[in-house]
Amino acid sequence: MSQSPVPQPISVATSAAAPSHRLLANAIRFLAMDAVQQANSGHPGAPMGMADIAQVLWCGHLKHNPGNPNWANRDRFVLSNGHGSMLLYALLHLSGYPLSIEEIKRFRQMGSHTAGHPEHDLHLGIETTTGPLGQGIANAVGMALAEKLLAAQFNRPGLEIVDHHTYVCLGDGCLMEGISHEACSLAGTLKLNKLIAFYDDNGISIDGEVQGWFTDDTPKRFAAYGWHVVANVDGHDPAAIERAIQAAKLSNQPSLICCKTIIGFGAPNKQGTEATHGAALGVEEVAAARKQLDWPYPAFEIPAEIRAAWDAHKAGAAAEQSWNDLFAHYRKQFPELAVEFTRRVQGELPLDIQQALDTAIATAVEAAATVATRQASQQTLNLIGPRLPEFLAGSADLTGSNNTNRKDTKAITSEDFSGNYLHYGVREFGMAAIMNGLALHGGFIPYGGTFLVFSDYARNALRMSALMRQRVIYVFTHDSIGLGEDGPTHQPVEHVASLRIIPNMQTWRPCDTVETAVSWGAAVQHATGPTALVLSRQALPFQARSSQQTADIARGGYVLVDSQGMPELILIATGSEVALAVDAAKQLTAAGKRVRVVSMPNVTLFANQDQAYREQVLPSAVTARVAIEAGVPESWWRYVGVKGAVIGMNSFGASAPAKDLFKHFGFTIENVVQVAQRVLAA
Repeated sequence: MSQSPVPQPISVATSAAAPSHRLLANAIRFLAMDAVQQANSGHPGAPMGMADIAQVLWCGHLKHNPGNPNWANRDRFVLSNGHGSMLLYALLHLSGYPLSIEEIKRFRQMGSHTAGHPEHDLHLGIETTTGPLGQGIANAVGMALAEKLLAAQFNRPGLEIVDHHTYVCLGDGCLMEGISHEACSLAGTLKLNKLIAFYDDNGISIDGEVQGWFTDDTPKRFAAYGWHVVANVDGHDPAAIERAIQAAKLSNQPSLICCKTIIGFGAPNKQGTEATHGAALGVEEVAAARKQLDWPYPAFEIPAEIRAAWDAHKAGAAAEQSWNDLFAHYRKQFPELAVEFTRRVQGELPLDIQQALDTAIATAVEAAATVATRQASQQTLNLIGPRLPEFLAGSADLTGSNNTNRKDTKAITSEDFSGNYLHYGVREFGMAAIMNGLALHGGFIPYGGTFLVFSDYARNALRMSALMRQRVIYVFTHDSIGLGEDGPTHQPVEHVASLRIIPNMQTWRPCDTVETAVSWGAAVQHATGPTALVLSRQALPFQARSSQQTADIARGGYVLVDSQGMPELILIATGSEVALAVDAAKQLTAAGKRVRVVSMPNVTLFANQDQAYREQVLPSAVTARVAIEAGVPESWWRYVGVKGAVIGMNSFGASAPAKDLFKHFGFTIENVVQVAQRVLAA
C-alpha cells in the first residue's frame, strides 16, 4: 500500500515576485517598535535584532498551522528570552493566528492578549515564552524529549506520525542563568537531535556590553555538552541562517546556531547599545528607523503584499492535511495505537483510571501497613503506573530515597527512548523546568522527585508550573525534622508553608498509606495545575477510618477521630503529626475531655470547600484549637484563631535521630496535652 508523504516544512514567500526577506523581517521590526512605543514599555531591541532569524525560520522551516494551533505534529517554537515578546506577537499576528492588530496596539495593557512576558496560550499559538530567563530553553528540552519518547512509543516503519522539531530562541541572559547548564547538558547526553536553538549573540544586556561579565566561549561550552554547534553565523544574512538550519536538521545531536546580531537593528542612533534593550526608542528614533529601513508606512500598518507573503494558513493547512492522510493510514493498520495516541495528545485519562485509583485506596485500607509515606507512594505507583502509560517518572539523583521508581521502571537512554523513567542527575531546577516542557508538549504526565528542602532549587520552575496551569507532579520526600541525622541543611521547615501559598498549586502532606493513595489520585486528576506530594522518610502508623472518612480525604480536611457529643477541643494536624494528635487525643479523652482530631492533608483544598462542610469539620463554636505541624506555624493561625495555639517549628532543626529531634522541639504527647490544657483553660 502506498503511503502518504511525510509533511514537508512550510515555505511561504518563495516566488520571485514576493517581498524580499528584509521587507518581511522589517514588518516584525516595526510592529515591535510601534507597539513598545505606544505602550511606552517593553523591549524592542531583541525583536529588531532577531527579525531576520525569525523570518527565515517561520517562512521557510517552521511546520505549523494557524488554523489549528493544537495540531499534534506541529513544530514547537519557544522564545526563551521572553522579554522580547513582541517578536512572537508579531510572528503570530503576521502568520495568521487569532491575534489582531488591535491586540498588538494594546501591548502590555490590562486585559490584552499581548502581555509583557507571555507564558502559555495555545489558542493564540503561544507554546511557552518564559519571563524568567533560561527556563524557556529548559522547557524546549522537555518538548524535544517528549517528541523523542512519543516517536519511540508510536511510530512504525513508514508511518512516522510523530516527527517534528523544537526551535528555541535564547539570549545572553538565558546562557548566564545556571538552569541553561542543567538542561542543555542533559539534552546533549540524550542526543535530542530535533532540538535547534538560536543564540541571539548581540553582546548587550540591560547593564551594557556583556564582555564585562560574560566572556564564556559559548560554542565550546555547547560542543562539550555534546551539541552540534554552528558558530559565527551572520544573524542578518538570510542565506547564512538558512545554511545553518539545514546543517542542524542533518545532525544527530541537538544544535546551537550562534547568530551574531545587532540589537535594535535599524535604529540608526541607538542600535547596538543597551538603549534599545528595555525601553521604547522614542518618537524621533522610530521615525529615523523608518527612514533608515525605507519603511514609509504609518504605525501598525502592514502592506497587503507583505501580509499575504506572511500568511501561513494555506501552507499550514496543506501540511496538516498531509499528516492527516498519513494518520489515516496509521489508523487502518494500528487502530488501537491510533486511539491511544489521540487520547494521550488530547490529555484525556484512561477510561479505567478511576478503577485503578479505587483499587490503590482499597489495597492500602486492607493492608493497614505502618510505612513511610514515601514507600506508600511507591506502592500506589506500582498499582496505578501500569494503567497510565503517559506517566513519565524521574528523580534528581535520589531514586532510592524518593521511591519514584516502580516495578515496571525502564530507564531512558540516548540509545533507547522506549523507557518510562528519566535519571535527571543532580539537576532539581532543570528537572522541574523540563517537566514543564513535557507537560506543555502534551502526551505525558510527568512526575519527578527530590528532597523537600531542595524544592528551593526548583522554586521558580514550580511557580511557572502553577502560572501556566500545567499538570506536573512533584514528589518531595524527607518532609521534616523527621529525616534525622542529616541536620538542618536537609530538614525543611518553611517549605510546606511556602508551597501552599503558590496559586494553582495543590500541596498534599498525607499521614499514612490511605491518604497517600488519595493524594496520588487527586494529583493525576488535577489537570489545571501542578501538585506537590510531601512525603515522610520515617514510618507512619496506619489510621483506621470509615468509608465516609476515606471519601472525605479528597476534600482536603476531615474528622479523623471524634468525641462523644460536641467537641470542646479540636486538634488539627498533617503528615507525621497526625499520629501524634491521635495519641494526645486519647490521653485527653481519658482525662474527661471531648476531643476531635482533624487531619488536613491539603489545606488549600479544604479552604475551597463550601462553608457548610468547613463548619461541619471545624465548628465555629469550638474556639479551643491546637494545630500541630513540624514546620513554621504562621499559616495555621487562620484555623486556630486568637484563642488557639500552634505547635510548630520556630527555628531550624538540628542533627540527631528523629525521635530525639521530635522530643527536643516539643512534638510529644506530653507537650501536646499541656498546650491543649492551657488552651482549654484560657
